[in-house]
Order: sequence, then C-alpha cells, then structure tokens
Amino acid sequence: MKTIVGVIMFCFFQVGIGLGQNNNQSEAFKEYPEAKKEVKQALDDIENYIRNNETDNLIAMHAYGPKFTEFEVGGMRQGSKENEDFERNFLGTITEVEKWNWDDLQINVFGGDVANVTFHSDFKFSRDKEDYNMQMQGTLLFVKTDQGWKIVHEHLAPINQE
Repeated sequence: MKTIVGVIMFCFFQVGIGLGQNNNQSEAFKEYPEAKKEVKQALDDIENYIRNNETDNLIAMHAYGPKFTEFEVGGMRQGSKENEDFERNFLGTITEVEKWNWDDLQINVFGGDVANVTFHSDFKFSRDKEDYNMQMQGTLLFVKTDQGWKIVHEHLAPINQE
C-alpha cells in the first residue's frame, strides 16, 4: 500500500513539475502586441532625436545606472558614462541623416515589460563633412519604466560581409 501511495505521489509531483514548465514556456512565447508597438515607437523616437540633434531626448531613452551595460565593436563592456559620452559626442554631432533603417527588425517582449530588439543597421549619415555608412548587427534591451521604455543594454558588432 505504501508503494502505491508513493508511486501516486511521485506521479502527481512529476505532473506538477511538467505543468509548471509549460507555464514558463508559454510565457516565453506569449505575444504582447501593444508593448511591441510602444517599443517600435521608442525606436522611431530615437531616430527622430538623432535626425533633429535632440541629444538630451536621446540620452533620456536610456536607463543609466549600475545595471546599464554596452558592448561595442568587440570592445570590453562599458557602462553608463561611456555610453552617454558616445551618444553625446558622436550621435549628437550628426549633421545630416540620409538613411536610418532598422533592417531585419525583430522585437520580442517578455512579461510585458522587457523587450529584446535585434536588427541590422543600415545607417548613412554625416558628421561635419565626414560621411558614415554603418552596417552593423545590433541588440537593444529595453525595460518598461514609469517614464516609458528605456534602454538598459546595447550591443553593436560588424556584420560579416562574406
């Protein structure tokens, strides 16, 4: 009798674990269409801030602090200060944007408040009299805050052109 009770308890335990895993999996695949639209709007805002040299608004799209990280072109991990310096001193000095395309854009939202954005950049722009053609693969990690969607991680790397 103890064996039968033990087997039944074991089966219930296994079913419970399986159901719990299915709930976690279903959350990973759940779609959040409204949140996706909000994140896409944040990307459009970023483009407009760059086009219009609204550097302070561009900076405000980031959740700078101890959890902010960035990887850029194979370099070591950087934090808030380095990212803000780049945003102000490079992106903030763009004088003309010819093209700003987020190619192969994918926005994945998790739990309704975290978004992983991946893309291939096809950006053509000028700074002073120097022209740039940025074709990179990128990842932006957004978190939804009381002030809207904010970037907490950036990763840009060259696209292998083979």
